[in-house]
Formats: sequence, structure tokens, C-alpha cells
Amino acid sequence: MVIRWRAGSVESVGRRWRGAVELEVRLDRRTPDDPASVRALAYPAIVGEPHEGDRVLLNATALALGLGTGGYALVVALPDRLPPDPSGPGHIVKSRYTPLQTVTLAADEEDSPFRSSLERADDLGGMPVVLADLHSALPAILAGVTATRPGTRVAYVMTDGGALPAWFSRTLSELTELPGHLAGIVTAGQAYGGDLEAVNVHSALLAARYALDAELTIVAQGPGNLGTGTIWGYSGVAVGEAVNAVATLGGRPVGSLRISDADPRDRHRGVSHHSLTAYARVALVPADLPVPAPLAAGLASELAPLQGKHRLVEVDCAGLDEALRASPVKLSTMGRGLDADYAYFLAAAAAGRHAAALL
Repeated sequence: MVIRWRAGSVESVGRRWRGAVELEVRLDRRTPDDPASVRALAYPAIVGEPHEGDRVLLNATALALGLGTGGYALVVALPDRLPPDPSGPGHIVKSRYTPLQTVTLAADEEDSPFRSSLERADDLGGMPVVLADLHSALPAILAGVTATRPGTRVAYVMTDGGALPAWFSRTLSELTELPGHLAGIVTAGQAYGGDLEAVNVHSALLAARYALDAELTIVAQGPGNLGTGTIWGYSGVAVGEAVNAVATLGGRPVGSLRISDADPRDRHRGVSHHSLTAYARVALVPADLPVPAPLAAGLASELAPLQGKHRLVEVDCAGLDEALRASPVKLSTMGRGLDADYAYFLAAAAAGRHAAALL
């Protein structure tokens, strides 16, 4: 349970994107296994703006264990130059009761400019909501939406199953900088750093609909995916719970199936057990489950457990290949690009196409 603490000094400041900045940090006292310097990531909204020569305190745990942090140590503090105390409204605490808990302004709390429109909001009015297991599905879903209904106003709800700071995602940074791709980001639960903050998925969906004026919303965890290789031990279980939330609020749930023809793990080949478990056992209400028409026949037996409970919809994929290849952000899942795991991205784009067609 102990954090692998390291300290060092900033040698150079590198790339930056929305809410994050890369650093090269020379370590002070090291273990024999430590390199002389490490790549680190800082979130200036949390720790302040780092400069060359600053002393930094690092959490190197995930880096040392080779976990999915993009190869970064994470900056915990600039101890010699702490940022000023924040000012302004907000009392919703995220990363609660950890040393880095932070206070945010929820979209629906009293001091929010959206309070009046959200205070009594209770229904999504049939808004289509695409639900995905992995963050990497987001740009492919968007490609399907824009190929089918250009100009659709799309919001993204980021749940807390993966990365908690939305700033970790370069995909989100690029999509929000490009006009016409994302109307905004709502970070739900313990996740934070979106354009709007929400206490849970239900209030995040309502914020997307009424504060961001979204016509369609995509729900998925942030980058990263926690799992133990067991039936139930994975963060994507939340997809089934999100189906229930969408239906409870009068939305139209559309499940993006996780399909792969390249994953080396048997449990994720064809239709992933993540999708089968989340939709067949966790979701309590029907959802539309789009299936790319070119893949439907080959997946019929795997999809059988979902028949009856959900609506399996074959989707014409004409034009989706071109849309995926024109994606303004890199398509990558588990290190595999579009051509290396084509079925995965095609299934996500098909979900986006079907959701857009519901409008």
C-alpha cells in the first residue's frame, strides 16, 4: 500500500496539452534500479506551474510497476513553490480523503451558473447515449456520429473507472481544441478536470443534456482500464450500470460492443467477456447493441446471450472506413491502431452511426 516516493529537480519542460505538462526530472537519491532521470507529468491546476530547476516530489509507483500511466511518474507537489490558495465557489470534493483531494464546483450545485436549469432536471428527453467500455472507443464513436449526422452536438461523460483527471487524455485535449467534435466534457464521480463536474453518472448525463445542450452523449471511463482477468473484476462493469442510469432518466441507451480480432487474450477475442457480462448480467433494461453488418454472421453465436434482453441492430458500415481513417486524433487501443484491430474500431463507429440515426 506504500507509495514509491521519489524527489528530484526539473531538467526540462516538454510538451503540454489541456491541463497537463510533461517534465524531465533528474532524481535525487535513487535505488539501484532507478534511472538517472524520469519522464513525469504535472497537472498545473493541482500542483502549480512547474519550471526548470524546480524541486519536485514524485509518485513513481505505477511507473516502477510498469502500469498504464503512459510511462510517467506523477508530480505530487512543488514543495518550494506551492500554488496560491484557490478562490471561488464549489464544495464538491473529489479524490476524497486522499492527500490530493481537490474541491470542484458541480454543475448542479447552488453557485453554479447552471443551477436553475439542472435543479429540477429529471429526464433526458430520449437523448441517445452511447456507452463504451474503453476510452479508446471515443474517437471512433465520434467518427461514426459525424459520418452519419454532421454537426451533431456531442458531449462526453467521463466516469472514474480509469484515469481520474481528464487532463491525462491527449485525445480529449485534441478533440476539444478542434471545432465541431465535442461540445464539452463532464467528469463524473471521483473523476475531475472536465468542463463541468458531476457527483455521479446520473447528474453528469443531465448536465450534458441541459448545461452543454448535447443532442447525443458518449459515456466511457478515462484512459486506462482496471482488471484482474476474472469475470467480475474489471472497471468496465460500470457500462451495464450506465445503461440502467440512461434508461432511468428517459434516455436511449446504445451499447458499443467491445469486439476484437487481434487481442491476444482469449477472453477478449470476438465479443469481449466485458461486453457480455456488462450487458447480459449488469444491465437490467434493454439497450440497442449495434453490430457492424460485415461482422454480424461471424459473431452470431457469441451474441446469442444478448438476444431477447437487448435489441441487436445490424449497422450498414458504408463510409465508416473512410470516416475512421479521417479521424483527427490517433486511433489506438491497447497499443493497436486501426488496421491492427479493425473490428474494435468498426464496432465503435457503428455504435456512433446508430445513435446518430436515432436523432
